[in-house]
Amino acid sequence: MPPPQDMTTDPAAGLLDALQHQVAVFARRAEQTRLGGVGQVRNSMDRAAYLLLNRLDQEGPMGVKALAAGMGIDSSTVTRQVAPLVDTGLVKRTSHPEDGRAVVLQLSPRGQARLDEVRSSRRELMAQVTDGWSEDEREAFTTLLTRFNSALSARQTAASGDASGDVPTAS
Repeated sequence: MPPPQDMTTDPAAGLLDALQHQVAVFARRAEQTRLGGVGQVRNSMDRAAYLLLNRLDQEGPMGVKALAAGMGIDSSTVTRQVAPLVDTGLVKRTSHPEDGRAVVLQLSPRGQARLDEVRSSRRELMAQVTDGWSEDEREAFTTLLTRFNSALSARQTAASGDASGDVPTAS
């Protein structure tokens, strides 16, 4: 592997500085608005809950370990984050269909309805934020942001020595 370039003399340094600055601004803006959507649903679901519910919706019922591995986080973190979702009826614990001793987490009908509501609100926010963008621009931005998130995930996975990183999807 070649040694890293000296970014102080590399002509790309200015572009990379601008990129890191825009990523920092994006992170701040995302926290300020929490990208929560619009209307009454705005800011009504935290990021961890949204990501957990979304994963269960996309991949179906699964155990805590599988959910944690798929998201690239500890099982203890998933357990802690899922507890309030179970308490509020958004997620239900059921017996594993093949091994009755094991427990799987499943999106409840109430959780599905809530997730659909939040997705709709966030979709409207994205439409408002990208108003005036062409469909090609929206698609290009989504593709590049997905690629950027995948690269960050791969870097984190490599740094932790864990092969269970979350590979983001465009949905």
